[in-house]
Order: sequence, then C-alpha cells, then structure tokens
Amino acid sequence: MFRKLIPLLIVITILTTACGFRVDIPVKTPGPEVTDEIGIPVLAGEKARLKISFGAGELSITAGSNQLVSGTATYNIDDLKPETITTGSTIELRQGSYSLVGLPAVTNLVNKWDLKLGNIPMDLEIDAGAYHAEYDFGSLALTNLTIKDGASDVELAFSSPNQAEMSLLRYETGASNVTLNGLANANFSSMEFDCGAGNYTLDFSGQLKRNATITIEAGLGNLTLVIPESIPAVVNVESGLSNVSFPAGWDKDGNRYTQSGSGPSLTFIIEIGAGNLTIRH
Repeated sequence: MFRKLIPLLIVITILTTACGFRVDIPVKTPGPEVTDEIGIPVLAGEKARLKISFGAGELSITAGSNQLVSGTATYNIDDLKPETITTGSTIELRQGSYSLVGLPAVTNLVNKWDLKLGNIPMDLEIDAGAYHAEYDFGSLALTNLTIKDGASDVELAFSSPNQAEMSLLRYETGASNVTLNGLANANFSSMEFDCGAGNYTLDFSGQLKRNATITIEAGLGNLTLVIPESIPAVVNVESGLSNVSFPAGWDKDGNRYTQSGSGPSLTFIIEIGAGNLTIRH
C-alpha cells in the first residue's frame, strides 16, 4: 500500500512546488536539558501489549525492570516530553507532540531515552524515525516483535534466549545501517525483514530451538547473513543485479544455496535488487 502511494506523493510534491506552495513549520530553540523518570506498572493480565513511538534522537532498550517499563528520558525541547497512553490492553509510550519530521536540522538537540523492560510476556512494537538505537532483548519474554524505523543506525541483540516462543519478528526500515545479533535466541517461528538501501547484517547465532522461516525483501545495498556451520539452512534467492557469495561447505543449485547440519533448520526466502548478498559463518 505504501509503495503504491509513492507516485501520488511525488506528483503532489511537484505540483505544490510549481505553484509556490509553502508551509512554515515553527522550529523551536532548544533550552536546558530536562530528565524525566519513566515508570509504567504492569497491568493486570497474562500478557502486555507495549508500543514505543520515538522520533529523532537516541533510544536504548534492555531488560531488567520490575515494572513493564522503567528508565529515563532526557530532552531539551519541552514538547518532546514523553507521554503514556493506555487504550484497552495496549500501552503506548510516545514522544511528545513536537514532530521532528520534515524540519531542518535543529542544532544542539537532545532527545535520549534509556529504557528497561520487564520480563512478562508481551507483544512489543517500536515505531521510530531517523535515530540511533541500541537494543538488547535477551532474557525478555517477547511473543511478537515489530520494529519500523526510517533512516536509522541500529544495533540489536538477543544476548541470551528469549523466554517466550515468538510468533513473528518483523523489521521494516528505510536507508539504514542495521545489525541484528543472536537471532537464534529470539525463538521465533517466522521473521520478516524489509529494507531499502543500506548495510544490513543478520546474525543467527545463539540457541535455535525450532524450525524458522525468514523472508527478506531488500533493495540496493549490502546484506550479510551470518549462519553458524552447525545449523541446517536453505537460502532461496530471487534477485535482480545482485552478487551472491557463500563460504566453503555450502552447495549451490541455481538460486538455491544449502548447508547441511543437524537439529532445527532455517529457511530463507530472499528478494534482493541491485546489491550484494554475503553468506558467512
């Protein structure tokens, strides 16, 4: 749906530019830094649904809270003050009403969240803009994980096993640099990774407990899959002008690349445009 809207948006942009259309968006001057404590208690029920909405800045999320969410938010524009909204069983922690999208660069901007999550079973969704993020979801109990961001620089890890069976891990990003480590520890049955131009590393080290299917749609960029030698894997590639490289021990049959092993297996379905796909141990 979004892709179908792109031509329409381009036409609107051209028409408004030609007509001299202009929108003046107020740009606020940063003030002194303010740090707020964040604490969201666990709601009654066996499972939580948490959404984190964040714009530009720095976002860090790890395990270790005795609440649903705890941590701090530091900012220097008052309207970036985070707020919490509860709708039914869904809790949203979101950046304040001041939008940084479409604005010229604001010098000396500070917008930094340092969050810890509790280890109760939860569906987690992160919706972010152009930002830098460090995530370590090891030892959480994520039943679903969805991340959508813009031009971003992200380091994500499952440094220890996820304490719940995850149905779906979905990551959707624009022109970014993204590294995902310890993905076998995520304990998902399905993963979807959708990316534009950029550099992407998906590392499937960890404890693989069950068979998993990974679907990847990539545009122009560099995609690296790190698959340990012991894991049986099948990589099916549909590509345009991409280059595919793979290590010793792998077999190639047309657009199908396989590695033998024992235990649970990984199956990849990859559509990649003009770019490079590297498979390594």
